[in-house]
Amino acid sequence: QVQLVESGGGLVQAGGSLRLSCAASGRTCSTYGMGWFRQAPGKEREFVAAIHWSVGITSYANSVKGRFTISRDNAKNTVSLQMSDLKPEDTAVYYCALRERRVIKIGTMQSVNAYDFWGQGTQVSVSS
Repeated sequence: QVQLVESGGGLVQAGGSLRLSCAASGRTCSTYGMGWFRQAPGKEREFVAAIHWSVGITSYANSVKGRFTISRDNAKNTVSLQMSDLKPEDTAVYYCALRERRVIKIGTMQSVNAYDFWGQGTQVSVSS
């Protein structure tokens, strides 16, 4: 089993920045990719960013491209999401996810079904 714990959420004004982190523990030797998703009230969970664990290839949702950056620290089994120029529409619970299956195309990691484990989420609120 794998446990994922997110941290770094909070309240920030529009235009501000936040950095989310996700620490993975347990059976992490089979990690092939990690991603961030978000879910706003009344909406479905949506893809934000993903990273291939070994080669570092990344993928972003169009809505965050140029503002968010995903990165990983293989030695510490952590993945981070640096969020800049935040907007009120970025307000959501942000979830970290881990994939144990091989990644053939980075684009496949945009689906919630591509992941095997999920964290509990961390709230990000952006005020206007």
